[in-house]
Amino acid sequence: MTSLPSPARVKRRHFLHAVGGTGLGFFLGGCKTVATEVPAVSLRQPRLSWSVVFKGEDKFRRICEQAKKENWASQPIGQRTVTAGEALLGIPYGNYTLEIDDKIESPSVNFECLDCWTFYEASLALSRLVKNPPALWSREALLHYIELERYRDGRCTGSYLSRMHHLEEVFANNESRGLGENVTAALGGVPVRRNVKEMQASWKSYRYLRNNPSLRPGMAEVEAKVSALPVTYIPRSKVAGIESRLQDGDVLAVATNWHSCYTSHVGLAKRDGATCRFMHATSSRSKGRCCVVDKRISTYLREKSTNMGLIVFRPAEAPLLA
Repeated sequence: MTSLPSPARVKRRHFLHAVGGTGLGFFLGGCKTVATEVPAVSLRQPRLSWSVVFKGEDKFRRICEQAKKENWASQPIGQRTVTAGEALLGIPYGNYTLEIDDKIESPSVNFECLDCWTFYEASLALSRLVKNPPALWSREALLHYIELERYRDGRCTGSYLSRMHHLEEVFANNESRGLGENVTAALGGVPVRRNVKEMQASWKSYRYLRNNPSLRPGMAEVEAKVSALPVTYIPRSKVAGIESRLQDGDVLAVATNWHSCYTSHVGLAKRDGATCRFMHATSSRSKGRCCVVDKRISTYLREKSTNMGLIVFRPAEAPLLA
């Protein structure tokens, strides 16, 4: 895919992976389904059935109606992403929502349940979608923005290996395409190096890797490349001091002291006066096992001894559909 123009171990996967043409768009004047023109960015039909790749269509319609009524498009992207995330609060937490087939990889969205990765991803995709005219808000268009963020160079080839499975690569690849900036170093981040092997070690936990042994050598190559990426993190003891510099909609990846990966959880920054709260999909039963606005991020990090600090990615606007 031509580069888009720049805009005007298993435990960890119970968090992160526990986490995976023209279209018919919802014309929101009366929520009728009407054909839209082919936009400048081509929207492709999914490789799998709509019942597999798009769950919670009624919820999507309601979010679109709310976004139009409240004019979300007028908000800057960070605030707009938080607003979209707030519309997802209360959706139940679900494991392995991206493992949707035995062989075929496809962009997908599930508004019936979310994990930490798909919560931030859906919030950002909705934020980018509603910057377009409402006549272009469709299932296909939302999946386009999911594909843009989730897949290497913004292109799903149908192969499991075209999906980026590590946040470190997601941030680096999206930054290279002008879709955001990793601001961790600018916030005082320090270097860290890991020999990433979590997908190789836990292949039995993943539907695609379990059913396709031929993918495993390729995954080893991917993880070797992720291991070579320059990664920085903000130590937990320093996060309170930089909390005032975090912005609405920043993607906050929790750095872990596990040695086979860099991160164990992810969510969004939500400003609350002088502090910054953590908005995320939590698997904690005491917190409702759903999408929530949690305590301030510096306090949240102290809940687990394995939480080492933060990696911060600041998304940018994406190219419009037309």
